[in-house]
Amino acid sequence: MNAPSTLFDKLWTQHLVRDLGGGIGLLAIDRIFLHERTGSIALKSLRQSGRGVADPARVFCTMDHIVDTLPGRGDDTLMPSGKAFIVETREAAHEAGIRVFDVRDPDQGIVHVISPELGIVLPGTTVVCPDSHTCTQGAMGALAWGIGSTEAEHALATGTLRVSRPKTMRVTFDGRLPAGVGAKDLSLALIGRHGAVGGNGHAIEYAGPAVRDLEIEARLTLCNMATEFSAMTGMIAPDDKTFEYLDGRRYAPRGATWEAAVAHWRTLVSDDGAHFDRELTIAADELAPMVTWGTSPQHAARISGHVPGQAASGTSPEAYERALAYMGLEAGQSMQSLAIGAAFIGSCTNSRISDLRRAAAVLRGRRVAPGVRAICVPGSMAVKRQAESEGLDRVFVEAGFEWRESGCSMCFYAGGESFGSRERVVSSTNRNFESRQGPQTRTHIASPETVAASAIAGHLADVREFLP
Repeated sequence: MNAPSTLFDKLWTQHLVRDLGGGIGLLAIDRIFLHERTGSIALKSLRQSGRGVADPARVFCTMDHIVDTLPGRGDDTLMPSGKAFIVETREAAHEAGIRVFDVRDPDQGIVHVISPELGIVLPGTTVVCPDSHTCTQGAMGALAWGIGSTEAEHALATGTLRVSRPKTMRVTFDGRLPAGVGAKDLSLALIGRHGAVGGNGHAIEYAGPAVRDLEIEARLTLCNMATEFSAMTGMIAPDDKTFEYLDGRRYAPRGATWEAAVAHWRTLVSDDGAHFDRELTIAADELAPMVTWGTSPQHAARISGHVPGQAASGTSPEAYERALAYMGLEAGQSMQSLAIGAAFIGSCTNSRISDLRRAAAVLRGRRVAPGVRAICVPGSMAVKRQAESEGLDRVFVEAGFEWRESGCSMCFYAGGESFGSRERVVSSTNRNFESRQGPQTRTHIASPETVAASAIAGHLADVREFLP
């Protein structure tokens, strides 16, 4: 009898082409996604080496990172070299026979939003992309991780990759989530408690009642932040919610093939008694809405709390003082005392229809505070259409938000657009690094509903005070 296996063990074994020794395996790759910031690099190098794409049907490309999100956009971007990235990627992808979700394609969007949305990522698949947040797609029960352009070239040419086998970790969220607390808060609580390198060298499986209660889009948010925990990937075992979400999606199986697929997918769970190299447990019912105070996702605190002292910050004295100086803060300051100049809802973390619905519920009938610039960027054109069909766009616009086309936008101002120097921003993105959203911009990351509440208040605000 075989020993009990984790979900990761099963996916590794099912995709292992050859054991290369030393903890390294040659894995078969089922899906490769490219975007315009890195796609042209890999495809150009592949062409120059005289090699082609082994299986173009398994490769997809989207314009998301550099593409402009202003209404009426085309190939031109605020980034001087942005148009070249778009044009070169488009030409190279078409030449290779790769499906491109182009600037004006109705299915265009952020890679980690459209992949599950279109049923490209499926339970049990291996998925790679030259983007660190590819781990998002592990929420579908896939083994998904970010790679470099050179690795992308190898995967394109051979359909395989050399991978160092990580250790395994299970993070269990016990109990039920309180009102106003969601997947983003779970992630920030985990990283805040165990540090930004707490998952280093591990593939994480999220489990427990609070995770099972999450809808698919919230699970995508949770897995998205695994890379901020320094993990190779984050995964959630597929269940009936997963199958219901995928049923009928464009690239999902159909008919008898669908039934056979679901039967297999039901086996993709960690067996009772399976060994994990590390286990963490967090009481979800004790959590509160979270927000970051410093320059790393691990610098997280309850929105109702204060900037911690150095001893409680989990950082060295030098890193702590640098973070405080950069953010313009002092130990003991109330988080809700911090006035903001801008609010951003978007990114591969929180730009799906459920994210926009929750934010709109807070904004409905209210106005953004004077002096606050507020922007909402849907994660895909499909999300944008759905939001507009529900009238959510009117809620955002009437509240004082800019309503945009889909793309990464000011997650990291790759398209040339940014917030102001030293401006304090509350953002639904995944990173609050120095100058992430503009020159010396001070970013506080939080859930979309916390962003909405803060935009209304004009300072970091507790969304629970805005709930019915």
